[in-house]
Amino acid sequence: MRNITIPLSAILIGSALLAGCTASDEDELRAWMAQERANAKPRVTPLEEPKPFKPQAYTAGEGMDPFNPLKLIQVLRRESAQANISTDLLAPELNRRKEPLEAEPLDAMTMVGSLDKKGVPTALLRVGTLLYQVRVGNYLGQNYGKITKITENSIQLREIVQDGGGDWIERTSTLELQEGSK
Repeated sequence: MRNITIPLSAILIGSALLAGCTASDEDELRAWMAQERANAKPRVTPLEEPKPFKPQAYTAGEGMDPFNPLKLIQVLRRESAQANISTDLLAPELNRRKEPLEAEPLDAMTMVGSLDKKGVPTALLRVGTLLYQVRVGNYLGQNYGKITKITENSIQLREIVQDGGGDWIERTSTLELQEGSK
C-alpha cells in the first residue's frame, strides 16, 4: 500500500503545479497586441497627379537630312584625318627597343606595392614569381602600354590598341594595388 501512495502524492503535487500555470500571461499578451494594432496607423503618401500628355506634331522638313551628301563628305574627311593620326601613334612605338615586361600581358601582372625612391614614385609589380620595379615612362603589357602615372595604390598606362575598324587608338588602363595577394 505504501508504494501506491508515493505515486499518488506525486500526481497530486504535479496537478497542483499545473493549476498554478494559468493563461493570465497569455491574456496580457493578447491584450497588448490588440492595443498596439489599434494604435498603429499606416502612413501612405499620396500619389502625384499625372501630367497631361501633350502630343507634338511631326515636322520632317525642319530636321536635318541624314542622307545629305555634304554630311558624308565631312565624315569621310574626318576619318581620313584620324587615319593619319593613328599611324602617327604607332610609328614611334615600332622604332624603339622593347622592354622585358612588354612580353607579358597586363592581366598576368600584379601591383604589390609602391615606393618613393629619391622623390621618384616607383611601383612594385609581380609577374609570376619575379618582382619588378617600374617608374613613369617604362613600358608594360603587349599593347604598347607606357606608364603615365604612379600613385600609392595604382599605375596608370597609355596603351595603343586597334579598334574594331582596324585603326590604332589610345586608351588608358589602370593596374590597381592588390592588397593581401599571394
